[in-house]
Amino acid sequence: MKITMIGTGYVGLVSGACFSDFGHDVICVDKDAGKIAALERGEMPIYEPGLKNLVARNVEAGRLNFTTEIADAVADADAIFIAVGTPSRRGDGHADLSYVYAAAGEIADNLSKSAVVVNKSTVPVGTGDEVERIMREHAPDLDIAVVSNPEFLREGAAIGDFKRPDRIVIGTEGAKAREVMHEIYRPLFLNESPLLFTARRTAELIKYAANAFLATKITFINEIADLCEKVGADVQDVSRGIGLDNRIGPKFLHAGPGYGGSCFPKDTLALMKTAQDHDSPVRIVEAVVQVNDNRKRAMGRKVIDAMGGEVRGKKVALLGLTFKPNTDDMRDAPSIAIVQALQDAGAKVSAYDPEGMEVAAEILPDVEMAQDAYAAADGADALVIVTEWDIFRALDMRRIASSMHATTLVDLRNIYQAGDMEGLGFSYTSVGR
Repeated sequence: MKITMIGTGYVGLVSGACFSDFGHDVICVDKDAGKIAALERGEMPIYEPGLKNLVARNVEAGRLNFTTEIADAVADADAIFIAVGTPSRRGDGHADLSYVYAAAGEIADNLSKSAVVVNKSTVPVGTGDEVERIMREHAPDLDIAVVSNPEFLREGAAIGDFKRPDRIVIGTEGAKAREVMHEIYRPLFLNESPLLFTARRTAELIKYAANAFLATKITFINEIADLCEKVGADVQDVSRGIGLDNRIGPKFLHAGPGYGGSCFPKDTLALMKTAQDHDSPVRIVEAVVQVNDNRKRAMGRKVIDAMGGEVRGKKVALLGLTFKPNTDDMRDAPSIAIVQALQDAGAKVSAYDPEGMEVAAEILPDVEMAQDAYAAADGADALVIVTEWDIFRALDMRRIASSMHATTLVDLRNIYQAGDMEGLGFSYTSVGR
């Protein structure tokens, strides 16, 4: 199949590379000439494990190409995917669909034959209807089928998620579009990946509902963690105890500083706004958003309390800045609110992150970026583990303790055990234990 991918961001680049690895011919389109030139040189705009090699392999095989010219890219395509950003709109929190609608218009303007246009961007219910209207307006003589095919990729595990998905959701009622989508995803049938065909609006809502539910699980266990601290229970044992119930499951039940990233914050907000517009408010999701926002700032206060309530002039070292491991994504990362709370209280902050410091430096210009975890901790009054990168799980904590000015350790990801750390002389604080 010949596939065109509009957008070379996280979703577009990963999806395009994986489709080409299935054997399809893929052209990825982006208006950013600098980004396209970098991709042609083999330079990735994002950090995702395995992506650079995947792209290089398929470029070399001639199955994956990059261009800024949309006209040539859509001319012979069997399917054209829209994978552009839908950030939260300033002022009201709705998803900003301007990039999606602009892409739809440009695609229609450059089509010369019937086509299947697939929306892979995360969009509110009814967006497909508007995309279809735009395309009919721009190309009234062409038969264009608009399909919803939401992505369910976790940053840091996106390639595995794409190639071994829990499900593939396709929203269309058209026989031709269904046939094309079936053929595109046929390589995954060998893995027995379930293909779920639904109405287009249903597919659009599935994406938002899934992310809101996962955000709810995270927020729920974080509130239980706070209760555990008050009553003397252990949230990790609580998580195991409820996660073994197969109606609940163990995933997304790890207490921490709150969720962040490119999906959960904006998608929960967009779902709230959609529900309010249709006079059907989602009260649970509204509470999740509020609790999570409050939690991030509260983690800064947790560090200050662990340091005796006064941090002015003291040095606090943060390990991990990205919202999760195996990504360089700083969007809505808990570290941002934690740093702000510490700096507002007069603390000096140093930090180390294996992949996120270049992006973080633009957001947090007053943070001293260290060359490694040991340099960040040197002379610090407190060490805070914010992101659970694997390299932080086996640090020489004896070496770190000897280099610090004071040995306060705040483990916001519960990767160490209290007894072990206290045995090394740390004053140890964790979450929900």
